[in-house]
Amino acid sequence: MEDEPIVFVLSGKRKSGKDFVAKKLKEILGNDNCFIITLSGPLKYEYAREHELDFDRLLDSTDYKERYRVDMIHWGEKKRSKEPDYFCKKATKIAMKHFNGNASDSNRELKCGKISSCRRKVWIVSDARRTSDLSYFQQNFKSTITVRIIATDEVRACRGWVFKEGVDDAESECGLDKENFDLIIENNDSEEKLEQSLKIMVFPLVESTE
Repeated sequence: MEDEPIVFVLSGKRKSGKDFVAKKLKEILGNDNCFIITLSGPLKYEYAREHELDFDRLLDSTDYKERYRVDMIHWGEKKRSKEPDYFCKKATKIAMKHFNGNASDSNRELKCGKISSCRRKVWIVSDARRTSDLSYFQQNFKSTITVRIIATDEVRACRGWVFKEGVDDAESECGLDKENFDLIIENNDSEEKLEQSLKIMVFPLVESTE
């Protein structure tokens, strides 16, 4: 693909701060250089459509999403058992349309992929959860960098994390525990340290895209 993007694929446990890190990374790189892709967006969109639920409420952090989380995980697993990269393909399809300057998609489809605007140089996948997610981007985009976001259980608990059976012991949370990553980013209680780590991580990239 011409002008193929550099793809950062982020993963981490619940409340490790994946979305926060993705936004910080985007701030460092600049809005004109990158955008954020979520794999959970297409999943929630398809799940909401099939079960006649409020898609917008599934995107936020309210009890509404938690009410359906376990069933949504099982539903997603059934989809992936038939096609492991099903949701990766959905998210990439949305991103590719905008990467190529096609802005004809509906607002709900854009929201599904969390795409902010078109023709960026960097994609940030904010929520990889399985080896098939990593493999998909590594096999389809030669400039793929895998990133693991880590935080202590104490810090995660302060952010609202409580162990939930059927969620925190499921593949969606544990599928990448033994994976080797290109980069490890610590996201505990120091935002300044986080920013420094991210700047060190992306400095060569910023230089190459200026």
